Amino acid sequence: MNKKAPSLRVSSPGRICLFGEHQDYLELDVIASAISLRFYVDGSPCPDPGFHLHLPDTGEEDSFIPESELPYLKQRDYLRSTVNVLLRLGCRFRQGWEITMHGEIPINAGTSSSSAMVVAWTRFLLEACGRADLAPGPEAVARLAHRAEVLEFKEPGGQMDHYTSALGGTVWIEFTGGLKVTRLPSPPGTFVLGDSLEKKDTTGTLGSVRERVARGLEILKKEYPGLDLSSVSEQEILKLSRNLPPEIRKPLHGAVLNRMLTAEGLKIFRSPSFAPEEFGRLLTEQQRVLRELVGISTPKIDRLLQAALKNGALGGKINGSGGGGCMFAYAPEDPETVARAIERAGGRPYIIRPDSGLKVETRS
Repeated sequence: MNKKAPSLRVSSPGRICLFGEHQDYLELDVIASAISLRFYVDGSPCPDPGFHLHLPDTGEEDSFIPESELPYLKQRDYLRSTVNVLLRLGCRFRQGWEITMHGEIPINAGTSSSSAMVVAWTRFLLEACGRADLAPGPEAVARLAHRAEVLEFKEPGGQMDHYTSALGGTVWIEFTGGLKVTRLPSPPGTFVLGDSLEKKDTTGTLGSVRERVARGLEILKKEYPGLDLSSVSEQEILKLSRNLPPEIRKPLHGAVLNRMLTAEGLKIFRSPSFAPEEFGRLLTEQQRVLRELVGISTPKIDRLLQAALKNGALGGKINGSGGGGCMFAYAPEDPETVARAIERAGGRPYIIRPDSGLKVETRS
């Protein structure tokens, strides 16, 4: 008799972007932290060859036999695309599974709920078919998840979400000269995440900002072919872009300022002693750039941040693509008071800490 395969639980965390919002798709550095809200994939072997998926958070169900590439049944069908990516790499699934997927991460709110799902699902599938060798480390899982979520559907997102979720902790992601991920010490204490409960269009917002910056660079490089966003100064970009329309000039300026703020933030993490007040100040300064130049904040997000700052938070910013979704505040002392203030202002608060990355558990 064949020995029954063990049940599997795979989980991965959501994330907050500390520095470099809207930067990774421009190949500019980002610093991000995994958070203590996770997505779980629980699976038990079943006798038939099919996969039966249950997603109680969204009320969705799906069933398929992963013998050949699966058709996509909806826009951004990430669960099927992950199967297809692995089938192309030679994975074969000889065991059926009954699978339940559940998350603690706010959905479509800027905290990487979809990427955490795809990262956990990718690792689950590799374990289920006995091909963990295809992605022996979390970085390799992140690359596969990015392929399934972003490249498969030609979406505008970057790679920050997948690497942060897979590796966990706090990471510095560099793109100049090829992608490089460096682990950093996580900020001490707690954050308070605040869901504005405003629906947002992630791909639409990302695409809009990306297209405007790309259009600006295209125009400027015709006259200044050596222009490089990774090195141009604020004074230079203001001078070169002065004749561009504001909807293009402003996000270009914002990209340069965010790059500079990320570099300042990195100094805090590399310092022998962490400076909480300076860290908070830089978060708030980044929010000003994201609100006034990049244009991704909302009046409600601004109100939630003001409420947090008035009640003891040291700083904060919008999180994710923007146009709604979540903000977060750094509140290493008395986060409960900050959480209550966010709730009174109309948000849904979560007290969070930096968290570990992918976890795999088996049960006989």
